[in-house]
Amino acid sequence: MITIMGASGATGGATLRSLAALDVPVRALSRNPDRLLAGLDPHTRGLVEVTAADAGDPASMRAALKGTTQLFLTMENSPQQVEHELRTVDLAVSSGVEHVVKVSAPAAEPDSPVAVSRGHHLIEQRLRAHDITTTVLRPYAFMQKLLLIAPGVSAAGMIFGALDGARCNYIDCRDIGDVAAAVLTRPDTAGGDIPLTGGRAYSHPELAELLGTLRGRPVRSVNLSPAELHAHLVARAGMPDWLAAHVVEIQRLAVLRPESPDDAATRLIGRAPRTLEAFLGEHLDRFS
Repeated sequence: MITIMGASGATGGATLRSLAALDVPVRALSRNPDRLLAGLDPHTRGLVEVTAADAGDPASMRAALKGTTQLFLTMENSPQQVEHELRTVDLAVSSGVEHVVKVSAPAAEPDSPVAVSRGHHLIEQRLRAHDITTTVLRPYAFMQKLLLIAPGVSAAGMIFGALDGARCNYIDCRDIGDVAAAVLTRPDTAGGDIPLTGGRAYSHPELAELLGTLRGRPVRSVNLSPAELHAHLVARAGMPDWLAAHVVEIQRLAVLRPESPDDAATRLIGRAPRTLEAFLGEHLDRFS
């Protein structure tokens, strides 16, 4: 039995659909199972056992993990993420799970400049302390997260950041799902660390130029200091302080450690990952 944590989220939902496309039955965990079921197409719905579970409720998790042999582990970034994932790892091992595929971060190190990444490091250490197979996916920036800047692009034709011209790798969550499905269904690919990027890294000026070309109206990239970007995200974008700090840390990491594409996704799924141009084209109405 393959069980998917975070099945209502971007990477969990993508993995659920990728496995369904391979006709692989799965168990999907959600705090709101009725809403998850309502969002599934008929084919996927027929392959999925949707189970109510809450990472903050050990009893519900213990029941939901019963009979699981492989676990796809992803949770939304939050102040409780480390606590919840550590508990889930221990419950999974005690339930007999043999393989965990964890969505982590590129710089999951004890001294990472990104607080969330330091948390991922702790969770990875807990996984590796157990006698199970562990596969760590290290995706870079999700293309889907760019939809958060769509209102600003649509209203003012502007992108705000603190990248100082550095480039970011972007990957479509659907490609992450395809990679996860490959790892969960092909034992020869399980284990180890897998960096995940698209085929090209973009600076904010390059992103602005691409968006301007696609929508037929110019888009301007505005480079701020880290403090200015944090203030902008809290005051103008309505982000909680911890999330604004995370966004700033991620952008500063790209400045400190130049990013370049990796071909791991291509090797695992047998095709080039989706392009940023194609993704933005799918959602152009949001940016126009």
